Amino acid sequence: MADMTPDDMAAKLLASGFERSSPSAAALTDPIADTPMVVTLDQLRPYDHDPRVTRNPAYEDIKASIRERGLDAPPAITRRPGEPHYIIRNGGNTRLAILRELWSETKDERFLRIPCLFRPWPQRGEVVMLTGHLAENELRGGLSFIERALGVEKAREFYEQEMGRDSGQSLSQSELARRLTADGFPLPQSHISRMQDAVHYLLPAIPNLLYGGLGRHQVERLAVLRKACERTWERRALGRSLSVDFATLFQDVLAQFDAQPDNFSPQRVQDELVGQMADLLEADYDTLSLEIDDTESRQRALTSDPAPPQAARPQAPASSASAPERPSVQSSAPPAPASAGANQAASTSGAESAQRGDEQQDDKQRDERLQGHIVSPATTTDRLQSIQRMVADQMGDKLPDFEADALRAIPVQAGGLYPISDVWYIEPGLDVPDRLRVHIAQFAREIAEEAAVAEQVEPSDGGIGFTCTAPPAPRAVPPFARAVLTLLQALCAARAAAGLDRARLADDLAPLLCGGGAHPRLSDAALVKLFRLLRLARRLLDLETGAASSDPGRGA
Repeated sequence: MADMTPDDMAAKLLASGFERSSPSAAALTDPIADTPMVVTLDQLRPYDHDPRVTRNPAYEDIKASIRERGLDAPPAITRRPGEPHYIIRNGGNTRLAILRELWSETKDERFLRIPCLFRPWPQRGEVVMLTGHLAENELRGGLSFIERALGVEKAREFYEQEMGRDSGQSLSQSELARRLTADGFPLPQSHISRMQDAVHYLLPAIPNLLYGGLGRHQVERLAVLRKACERTWERRALGRSLSVDFATLFQDVLAQFDAQPDNFSPQRVQDELVGQMADLLEADYDTLSLEIDDTESRQRALTSDPAPPQAARPQAPASSASAPERPSVQSSAPPAPASAGANQAASTSGAESAQRGDEQQDDKQRDERLQGHIVSPATTTDRLQSIQRMVADQMGDKLPDFEADALRAIPVQAGGLYPISDVWYIEPGLDVPDRLRVHIAQFAREIAEEAAVAEQVEPSDGGIGFTCTAPPAPRAVPPFARAVLTLLQALCAARAAAGLDRARLADDLAPLLCGGGAHPRLSDAALVKLFRLLRLARRLLDLETGAASSDPGRGA
């Protein structure tokens, strides 16, 4: 190869470079991992589905702290795919609003540029964002009941979108509670029921009262009152032509009390509502009030958790607390030698070691027994437990303690309106026919809910506490739902409803309980509830026939 001349070298050095054939990127893509970055207020937006719609009660305190100290805990941010602005990822909308105020007031650069942690847009998108905001708002400043209820209702929409917009599936309350717990915002199914009542029936009439901070217990009182009055109205208005329906009447009466929570009285609402019902139904006020109070008491018993029994603390035997007796000075027996005292001490030490060994063995057996009777273990974390305690304090509830309550006769763990920690044991407060029927009916509804036929199970004051009605289109009922409904209908010992063939139950029973058939079997939780239903039904029949044992924890 010929040597390169200086002119050739210069020509190559001055040659133009490669030209880009593709268009240049207008902006860099978002990081794929958690990345610290600095953003300005112009680049950042609040989360548009933030459950908090009222001012944070601690707003002024937070603002004073940020003014003096700056932002100690910068919020995490993210960005929806394809959008130009960043948004708050989970909690921090209040701090963002405060920073905008402080920048407007002071023009201080430290309020304009914010060091944040960028986190990629989550795979499940909006539902993870929303539950994260719900959880963070609970930890940093409690939401009002209606804000929490609207947030949970929005989460239901997102979950149903995950299931498919065109699937036509609606999310049950128990399934919604399970999904919220799995995403870090635990709520009992009974609270979700009250939240839906508040959104659908109370919010249109008393928005100021609810956004002003009306609590769960007052919402529960109004929800129970509405349902009791509605049932009384339906019974008395049957076959009559009235100028107004109950839904309109309830809204009109309730709207009169849309003021601040400090002056609100549920009893005044009840008095006004019963008074107008008495006029429209041409009924005696006192008679109508007593009828509604009776229905309300039954509804409250159905929706309230039974009080756990107080276990008696075992007393130490008197011999272990008393001091050893001194030998009598008048005794003629010779004094014991020193070696005898040593032997006695060694014997005592050996007994204590044996006792400690027995206690360790008992603890081991106790742990093994607990683990062997958990139907579905409830996985948890420190963060989840912290949120659960926060929610329980806000709601005025007590967190259940499975390990403290479960070791009785047949300990298990299954959720629901009346959580089951023992299939066999019956608390003294539950050991009366009316309470047993309430629990039996609830267990039957929860079992039927698994097959989407809960509406066909109705509570009853007779029998074992419930009856089953025929479905609107028996032939369109899926085989699994028909098997569940036929089983429950057979248990309540009522006349067979139309479309339910008890003769087929013999073929459906084994697949329903054990599996292996054409339709799915009952879940473990539903099976536990079925066992509990049978236990309570047997006890109820024993009480009414006079064959019951005096101890509710034992069989007759």
